[in-house]
Amino acid sequence: MFFFLSKALHILTEPIFWILFLWSIYAWKKKSKWRKKLLLSAVVISFLFTNTLVFKEVARLWEVHGVDANSIENYDVAIVLGGMFEYNNDLKTLSARRGADRLYQALRLYHRGKVKKLLISGSNGFVSDRGLDEAKQIRDELVIWGIPREDILIDSLSKNTWENASNTFEILQRNGLTDKRLLIITSGTHMRRSLGCFEKLGLRVDSYSTDLFTGPKRSYHWDEYIIPSLSTADDWSILTHEIAGYLVYKIMGYL
Repeated sequence: MFFFLSKALHILTEPIFWILFLWSIYAWKKKSKWRKKLLLSAVVISFLFTNTLVFKEVARLWEVHGVDANSIENYDVAIVLGGMFEYNNDLKTLSARRGADRLYQALRLYHRGKVKKLLISGSNGFVSDRGLDEAKQIRDELVIWGIPREDILIDSLSKNTWENASNTFEILQRNGLTDKRLLIITSGTHMRRSLGCFEKLGLRVDSYSTDLFTGPKRSYHWDEYIIPSLSTADDWSILTHEIAGYLVYKIMGYL
């Protein structure tokens, strides 16, 4: 039930939903005394959610910033959270999305000897079956790429962040790894909620953020100040989903 409710909440946190909603109400209420206020609200919301500068400044406050791979110590297990791929049912293959940077960075650390084992956590986050069984499919691909099967642990049951943490905890327990050095690898926007869930279960973990929108230093291009961007509205949906998810998890006692 919680999984389905979270999907419904996700729709309400979509910036595109609010933009379309306000403009629709404005177009509908042609004789309303609130028409000017509706127009102002629609314009302001549209500007905020399509302006890259505004987005990045808010994202900067939320993201857990990344660290240089050369500066981190060695870890026994890198826990790579799902949400990286979709599945192309026509071609029978994984199709990388923005979050695939998690796997790329994990492999960089593995091949540099920074981590000994990879634990891939996640089945899929879809309501319906779309052919994706992420952890298993990634493991099979990594074995083809030459990574020893014994260096890959998988959690193929999780459908959300809390399940990532609880199922991973059980896997680590079974393999005697709960007291080892653990590194979570996930998106910078997702890291805050992820750390909270793992720490709630008593695991000591460090973070390695990926596919970051921002960094410690500000660096903007002129177009990001003034030119509206629909892709920025899509980026906002990632951020608002994470902020809403964090608040819900806090209420549920997962953090």
